[in-house]
Amino acid sequence: MNGPEGSADALSTGPTVILIGPMAVGKSTVGRELARQRQEPFADLDILIAEEAGRSIPEIFAIDGEEFFRALEARVLKQALEDHCGVLALGGGAPLRAESAARLRGRPVVLMEVEEDTVVERIQRSTDRPMLNGPDALARWREITAARMPVYRELARWTVRSGRDSIPTVARRIHELVREDTA
Repeated sequence: MNGPEGSADALSTGPTVILIGPMAVGKSTVGRELARQRQEPFADLDILIAEEAGRSIPEIFAIDGEEFFRALEARVLKQALEDHCGVLALGGGAPLRAESAARLRGRPVVLMEVEEDTVVERIQRSTDRPMLNGPDALARWREITAARMPVYRELARWTVRSGRDSIPTVARRIHELVREDTA
């Protein structure tokens, strides 16, 4: 691979833990707790995107469409991988673009998985997931998750289930996995 993304120096800087996985798995919530436990800064890629665009993700989707959003997401991810030194939570689609996946390879990526019954509760409470708009949000979630899972699995160094355990417990499990692997 050409460029700084593939160099050992580039991989030794940037986020200490990167959380990926399906929508509604709890990446942001667990990420905040994980950062607190590790005493590191936390960044949520979706929040960074909204700040960069000056509007919410549903507004970006509604006004500019998904392709515009994905290009913006890839650009903001590249910057976060260069600048953020702490825990970084990604949106569900962030790893899917080839250039984003290439930038994530070899980094401390944790795949979070969740039981479907937990997802049902979460997506019923949420109105800010434009990818799940439509008559059957759960069917859409299943379809999107099945399509994305091979990419998630290929990029992840570790996999952790969330949903059944408390947020601090899931965060602690991730912290222990990362610490053991990098010690």
